[in-house]
Amino acid sequence: MLRKRSPLIICGAFIFVAWNVILIFVLMRRPSTQGALDSPDEPGNTGDGAGGGQFGNIMNEVMRVANAFEAELDSQKKILLQIQNHWAVWENKGGVTAAKPKSQAEHSAPAVIPILVIACNRVTVKRCLDKLIEHRPSAELYPIIVSQDCGHAETSDVIASYGSQLTHIKQPDLSDISVPPQHKKFQGYYKISRHYRWALNQVFNTFSYSSVVAVEDDLEVAPDFFEYFRALNPILKSDPTLWCVSAWNDNGREGFVDPGKASLLYRTDFFPGLGWMLTKDLWAELEPKWPASFWDDWMRHPDQRRDRSCIRPEISRTLTFGRKGVSLGQFYDKYLRFIKLNSEFVPFTKMDLSYLEKKKYDESFEKEVYSAPVVTVEDLQSGKLSGSGPFRVQYSSPDRFKTLARNLGVMDDLKSGVPRAGYRGVVSFLSRGKRVYVAPPAGWSQYDPSWS
Repeated sequence: MLRKRSPLIICGAFIFVAWNVILIFVLMRRPSTQGALDSPDEPGNTGDGAGGGQFGNIMNEVMRVANAFEAELDSQKKILLQIQNHWAVWENKGGVTAAKPKSQAEHSAPAVIPILVIACNRVTVKRCLDKLIEHRPSAELYPIIVSQDCGHAETSDVIASYGSQLTHIKQPDLSDISVPPQHKKFQGYYKISRHYRWALNQVFNTFSYSSVVAVEDDLEVAPDFFEYFRALNPILKSDPTLWCVSAWNDNGREGFVDPGKASLLYRTDFFPGLGWMLTKDLWAELEPKWPASFWDDWMRHPDQRRDRSCIRPEISRTLTFGRKGVSLGQFYDKYLRFIKLNSEFVPFTKMDLSYLEKKKYDESFEKEVYSAPVVTVEDLQSGKLSGSGPFRVQYSSPDRFKTLARNLGVMDDLKSGVPRAGYRGVVSFLSRGKRVYVAPPAGWSQYDPSWS
């Protein structure tokens, strides 16, 4: 289309210049009025009578031409602006080679990454929103959308109190869901899944964003939460072996993470949730088959994961404070309440994160894990091992994994055979200040979904 219009653009520019040249030429070639405008001292120029009338006619003609000229200039100015606009579009599409190459920053505006807060009936959503707003570097680049279910008036009032600092949307279907008799006590999980589906459809299909970070109303975010997702957004979009970025480390309790490595990131095969980013393309894949309930465990099934991984941090960028909820505090008292929230701002957008590319990461990861000496739990607990590691503890069955995990204090459940925070079957954490890998034997090839 732009190529077809280019002759019109050039023609318009030519007409503009030619028309103004003609106007100037005509004015310069008009018959001389010197006789009419000579000094009154000359014969016949007395300054009144017929001479005065002739002078007035000339002045009127001059004013008429001037007004016409001014109107024509105004018209040509509008044409020129149109030409400039089309020219700019044409240039951006590649139709014109700019005299000076522009930087990438000049060519593309920063991506807008909305934060979707899933809320229901907890007035403590205020803690979540306060921290998001406190750490948010730009309201324009990180719009906050709070999607509320449940119709809880007090929670709605809290959200509404933030005014223009966020967008408040309400899930319209508050009806109970027909569930199998054995799932009657899980009605809340069905409603959460329905709410997620509606809210993500709003973000991607109504607001038309290309990615989103989903958090629930009982999460507090770290100071570099936005920086973390900003840096990983282009990696997620460009790497087909990734399908999410999470702010959460399931084994991220105090004493199990390295406080000196706040910048360390991992690939993980386990879907962590709890502050996670997905793209519109992934949602287009998942939405048609979105489950009626237990959406997070559904995400961990091989049919959804499809051998893709997520990025997770060494130290969590979210902290959950919601003991009460549909899960009735499952894992909260034993694990979740002790998760360490990162407090050191890490400038991820200025760092080289290419080590997360799958080929490069896998080579380095396998070398690191399988060059580590194999030890026992007793060796680790005895305090006799020298150095900071890494050390490897090996398992070859689900029961053995669970025993090791319990003895070492990390989460022991498996979802479709994948351990929490695991990558290629390996779980990484600190134990008594030493880096430990709980790992399957060398040559691991795939997960066994029956290990659940």
